[in-house]
Amino acid sequence: MRDVQTVAAWIAGANKVTVLTGAGISTDSGIPDFRGPNGLWTRNPGSQRLFTLRDYLDDPDIRREAWRIRREHAAWTARPNAAHYALVELENAGKLRAIITQNIDGLHQLAGNSEDIVIEVHGSLYEVECLSCHARTAMSDTLERVAAGEEDPACLRCGGILKAGTISFGQPLVPAVFDAARRAAAECDVFLAVGTSLSVQPVAGLVDVASRRGAKIVIVNAERTPYDGRADARIDGPIGDVLPRLVGEVTTDEPPAASAG
Repeated sequence: MRDVQTVAAWIAGANKVTVLTGAGISTDSGIPDFRGPNGLWTRNPGSQRLFTLRDYLDDPDIRREAWRIRREHAAWTARPNAAHYALVELENAGKLRAIITQNIDGLHQLAGNSEDIVIEVHGSLYEVECLSCHARTAMSDTLERVAAGEEDPACLRCGGILKAGTISFGQPLVPAVFDAARRAAAECDVFLAVGTSLSVQPVAGLVDVASRRGAKIVIVNAERTPYDGRADARIDGPIGDVLPRLVGEVTTDEPPAASAG
């Protein structure tokens, strides 16, 4: 398919670029993906139960294991990588309509993207939600309780089951959040899907939303996706190398004109 230079020219000529990011953009930051060759679910398919709402509700052992994994999550020490910073440059250039992210690691905001431009469709690891009264608290506070010996901490307000403020399998997306993502997909000239398998609906369907509105569809991913045949371009290279190159033509300044006299 078309090369990096062609896609870079599309981005440079666009008024609005919407980017959908998945786990692949954060692997260079030390956060493993799920479905890749070394992904969490590839290596241990049974671990998907930790991310399934019904199993989480029904099995205290699953909840205890989930809390142990949350304490050890790589996001707490991860830093943004070159791909994250490239999207900051795209925002600074005035081209970025939105980042729709399936990630829960907060690295886009840590890199410097504006809070109001990042749409976290799968929620955030930095929050905890009670599944009974829906109170939200800081993850750091609950992890302190886990560290102090509460293996399956309950809501301090109502005694309900606590879970990370993220979307599990079997749990609906927040309608207002997904509506914002849909608008961002419909209001762009280029829709760039980066590091996502495009296998989870309804988020993967945002490709269709953008395509129907005439946007160029670009997929940057190491593995094949169900949407490759609909893409205007597909790039297989390392995301940390490819994304800065795609944004480079946008952020390269013209040399200043010489002053008279």
